[in-house]
Amino acid sequence: MLPVILLILTGFVTGKAGWVRRESVKDLTNLVFLVLSQALLFRTMSSVHLERLSLQPVFEYFAMALVLFGVMLVIYGRDSRASVLALASIFSNTLMIGVPLVGLAFGEEGQVLLFTLISLHALIVLTFATVVLELQMAHERVQTGGAPRHMLRTVGLAMRNAVLHPVPLPILAGLLYAQTGWGLHPVVDKPLLLMGTAFGPVALVLVGITLSHANIGPHFANALKISLVKTLVHPALMLAAGWLLGLRGLALSVMVVAAALPVGANVFLFSQRYEKEQDVVTASVALSAFMALFSVTLVMALLPLLPD
Repeated sequence: MLPVILLILTGFVTGKAGWVRRESVKDLTNLVFLVLSQALLFRTMSSVHLERLSLQPVFEYFAMALVLFGVMLVIYGRDSRASVLALASIFSNTLMIGVPLVGLAFGEEGQVLLFTLISLHALIVLTFATVVLELQMAHERVQTGGAPRHMLRTVGLAMRNAVLHPVPLPILAGLLYAQTGWGLHPVVDKPLLLMGTAFGPVALVLVGITLSHANIGPHFANALKISLVKTLVHPALMLAAGWLLGLRGLALSVMVVAAALPVGANVFLFSQRYEKEQDVVTASVALSAFMALFSVTLVMALLPLLPD
């Protein structure tokens, strides 16, 4: 957890020192969202073969996450800003923190389970949130006097925007490419690897830069609510649902630890892209990272005590 906190702190100091101006944050967001994330997602998916994946624990994880998303959406008011806040309550930092943590705790077998989750995480959760957000924005345009849009057309546009979104699109492209079995030539693979490796650190530094320009005080209470749901409620619900659905052992442990991770940087980028609740999400990413030091430790201490 400490490297994540230090990267956010580095960005915070950079912003406070004036080395990156407020007006440059949007350009940096585009770099991370439209370039670095594309390389990471496509390269990750380009080696995924569906027949080798253990999908049951992953789909149970997503089912619980989407149920929690719906509950938080109602609590936050069922509007477009509520979608962003609800997404922050369920979207984990599975890559930057999850991969080394699960590898250390559960070894290669645990990492395979986590990679299965990561390969579908952004596709399922971000696509679902995008569809909901697009529908809400269409409704809000009508409420403010905009031209009404036929429901089927609204759903169609929302699905199109979800699939043509910078996150799901490279995932789908990589998944389709993986089924060819061709692999990536080193001339292509190496640049993608370098850009993908840069994604996590640059995104977290960018969070810190944005944090340095934001007035966090008024948003602390909301950030605390999101962080509590993300790091405590989410893993508790995943544990209960997984146990009731028959998950045991390593599969249950990896899914619960994944749920206990802090808010992922993709939520910050999502809020920046739609220009909704950026300050609250930024504060939530940072605060949940600190809280996850305790929540992840607690979860990993309690899991071995569960009966088989």
